[in-house]
Amino acid sequence: MAGLGNLSASTLFFALLGGFLPSLLWLWFWLKEDSRRPEPRVNIMWAFLGGMAAVPIAIVFEYFVFYRAGLAAASALLAWAFIEEILKYFAARKTAISKPVFDEPVDAIIYMITVALGFAALENTLFIIKTFMESGVVSGLDIGNIRFIGATLLHTASSAIVGSAVAFSYPSKKALNVRIIIGLVLAGLLHFAFNYLIINIGDGNAMKVMVSLWIVIIAIILIFEKVKKNYAHPVK
Repeated sequence: MAGLGNLSASTLFFALLGGFLPSLLWLWFWLKEDSRRPEPRVNIMWAFLGGMAAVPIAIVFEYFVFYRAGLAAASALLAWAFIEEILKYFAARKTAISKPVFDEPVDAIIYMITVALGFAALENTLFIIKTFMESGVVSGLDIGNIRFIGATLLHTASSAIVGSAVAFSYPSKKALNVRIIIGLVLAGLLHFAFNYLIINIGDGNAMKVMVSLWIVIIAIILIFEKVKKNYAHPVK
């Protein structure tokens, strides 16, 4: 593979465009859904950056899992999925959920999704750059489209599951930790199932996986609306 020194400014621009534009469009959509009591933009920015910051940490852990731990392929994929979901949760907790800005249950979903989109933006950019260097710009742009409808949706869906677990823990906080664990388990299993199926099924069946993921996204939108309507009270 060519070195990064051969990466031109135009190639980097298209990689950033393919990586960040889908995440920013999704972020715009979810922020419009929260227009009744919008979150401060500076906090949204920090959550997005927190998701990006989790990527290099995930890469280090995933390198160990894939190349040092000697795990079987399926076990490595499972570990990979849980590494990313746990890191995204802690990024959201560090940048927002443990802060005063987290003042109503629906905020948990918003900030988890924002972190997920930051994570997906940088992860996708790095993946597209790698593809540019190996296969050229045209192939890289095609991969960007695939990751837009796949990986970005996946990160949004899995993190929204964790955010929903936090949101449904209020007004009582007694079950918060248990529900967070349940949310992380469900998110990790969804993440693993998507990656495993995409890798192991034929191209003709990939659309079935995508349809299933869209069904999860639609369910999350309905959950989001339910939280806004029925849990519209301050977090104490």
